[in-house]
Amino acid sequence: MFEEYQNLAVFPTSSADVLANLLVALVCGLLLSMIYRLTYRGPSYSITFVNSLVLLSIISAIVIMVIGNNIARAFGLVGAMSIIRFRTAIRDTMDLVFIFLALALGMACGVGLNAVAVTGTLMAGLVVVVLTFTHFGAPRRRHFLVQIIYHAAEQRDVSQPLARFCRSLKLVSLKNVGLDDLTESNYHITLRDARKTEEMVQEIRRAPGVQQVNVFFDEDDYNPPTM
Repeated sequence: MFEEYQNLAVFPTSSADVLANLLVALVCGLLLSMIYRLTYRGPSYSITFVNSLVLLSIISAIVIMVIGNNIARAFGLVGAMSIIRFRTAIRDTMDLVFIFLALALGMACGVGLNAVAVTGTLMAGLVVVVLTFTHFGAPRRRHFLVQIIYHAAEQRDVSQPLARFCRSLKLVSLKNVGLDDLTESNYHITLRDARKTEEMVQEIRRAPGVQQVNVFFDEDDYNPPTM
């Protein structure tokens, strides 16, 4: 059984095959990076990460071709790679998904399964694009945290301006701030119409005694307005 495995001809044996596999890995990596750029919705876009996806596909293809059918070479390469320490934190789960996808595509190219690599790139890319632009899994209602700082002596109930704009309203904290008789109240709210967020902030700000209004959004790619 071991001898039969050693004789499997699934790895490239000529320079033309090696070059073809690397070119397919490059194309798949470029397509993957373009899909990542198109669908990225996180807080911190990284150019180096996009470039790394392209190189990762090529590198994984090279690694697979270097290993070939040689088990001893595989164990030796694993030992050599274990010396490397990766300390970069992955902030977004989708970044990790793209890394695994780049590795899988490079492995497919490394063993000469170029059709699998190209088809996998197109299929996975289509799924990512559809999930992103259809907002699959997104909550139906957008939830916000509203922070209001006001003089308690001048304003007793700051929830009244909120009620007109909110579908639901819940006070989660109330505390004194500083030495100027300031009170900070925090509300979890669900808006009737998210497009009227700025109008809501302006109306609360005009209430007597209100010093500051902050609205914190649950979406990472949106900057909350501060008045």
